Amino acid sequence: MRAVAYRTTGDSSVLEPTDLPIPEPGPGEVRVRVVVAGVNPTDWKARAGLTGPRDLPFDAVVPGQDGAGVVDAVGDGVSGLAAGDRVWVYLAQHGRPIGTAAEYAVVPEALAVRLPDSASYDVGASLGVPAMTAHRCLTVHEDGPTRLAPGALSGRTVLVTGGAGAVGHAAIQLARWAGAEVITTISTEAKARLATAAGAHHVVSYTDGDPAAAIRGIAPEGVDLVVEVALIQNVDLLGAVLKTRGSVAAYANTGGTEATLPFRSFMGLNARIQFVLLYTVGDAALRAAAEDVATAVAEGVLEVGDDAGLPLVRFPLDRTADAHDAVEQGAVGKVLIDI
Repeated sequence: MRAVAYRTTGDSSVLEPTDLPIPEPGPGEVRVRVVVAGVNPTDWKARAGLTGPRDLPFDAVVPGQDGAGVVDAVGDGVSGLAAGDRVWVYLAQHGRPIGTAAEYAVVPEALAVRLPDSASYDVGASLGVPAMTAHRCLTVHEDGPTRLAPGALSGRTVLVTGGAGAVGHAAIQLARWAGAEVITTISTEAKARLATAAGAHHVVSYTDGDPAAAIRGIAPEGVDLVVEVALIQNVDLLGAVLKTRGSVAAYANTGGTEATLPFRSFMGLNARIQFVLLYTVGDAALRAAAEDVATAVAEGVLEVGDDAGLPLVRFPLDRTADAHDAVEQGAVGKVLIDI
């Protein structure tokens, strides 16, 4: 099968097109013929050796945690999926040598989720890390909810920082679907249009004026929950806009590796800061996210493309290195690989 792999960590030049044997599904596994793969920051960071071991655990690694395609074969014990089923997959390469930058990927049955006929493969490939991270961020508040569905966040105000990114986009869509009032921060008018298209009720520029005052003008009592892309830069903003007993879900270390917290502000608020990393949230959280995201997809919630606020940036498989570079350089929208 055609694939793109790396045999040592480094910049994108270590990615090379290659031919590999078609993998066989073992017990409890399914093989998926990948149609479209998604690219996330976690992919290039792992390839660069910034996260995980610098010495690879496999002779070659095919990157890619997310993708969408068709079940091609199933192993013994698989009962919920069959050959021909359309699916989206998540964490495909976690702990395994072959991810979704290949014609075929083998994953445990639990990591392959049915994709309804009403949803495109582009939608399926854009779910995974972004949508499931967003789900976790929206379900860590001390007072719940732990699951998302229409009405689950009614009466809550959610702030999504960086609403034009893939996780922010999914968080806006899921929060609005669940009934929250959604505020997002953006840096440009173009990104404001994207966040509004995704469903944000209010957009606030963090580059002009006083964003804390603007957010308080919208939510005088403060925001219940923050889906936070840049905790290091935003700690003062959070202390100024968070409601008492509010929660911050921090899912990225944008702009550095260490944060200095205004301790008294957060203590006075009885605030919760929950760090979110999909790889270690646990099986129960993964199952909940996959089920709720699947329901949202079936209801047409997690759409992608310009009209839905998430432009698509496409590359063919043999240009996977360019796709990684695009994500590393901050491409606006979702980067996809056509397999």
